[in-house]
Amino acid sequence: MVILNIAGNNPLIDGRQSARAMMVRRGVQILLHDMRHAILPEFVLSSGRRADLVTVSEKGEIWIIEIKTSIEDFRVDRKWPEYRAYCDRLFFATHKDVPLDIFPEDCGLFLSDGYGGHLLRDAPEHKLPPATRKSVMLNFSRAAAQRLMLAEWASGKSFDEM
Repeated sequence: MVILNIAGNNPLIDGRQSARAMMVRRGVQILLHDMRHAILPEFVLSSGRRADLVTVSEKGEIWIIEIKTSIEDFRVDRKWPEYRAYCDRLFFATHKDVPLDIFPEDCGLFLSDGYGGHLLRDAPEHKLPPATRKSVMLNFSRAAAQRLMLAEWASGKSFDEM
């Protein structure tokens, strides 16, 4: 499973995520895993902003998925346009109770029920500059390695014992 539970104090669930947001995230993560993406939830970008999901595809594309669980959630959040500077494709993810027409046409769109997800609209590609790609990939790799190490420490076992 992609979400790690690190010693009961899970930094990937910090109280800001509603049960509904976690449900959307779970379903989208299942789909992205099936699509063979490497996934990191709650990934902090170099700008200090935290993206809900950042993924790397088999081709090396970097995707950011912003989870929105209500019309109000979408309307009050104006930070998501900044995410374009850190990804090749930008998506929104939501659930069936949110009207889909609120999401911009120039972003991809996922629908999730918590048990899986559906890609309703692909996102247009806007390739990252090489220096930005390198920076995001390095930060992604370091964050993934750090989370893996923390999970190992929390379990009290090495990964080759698990």
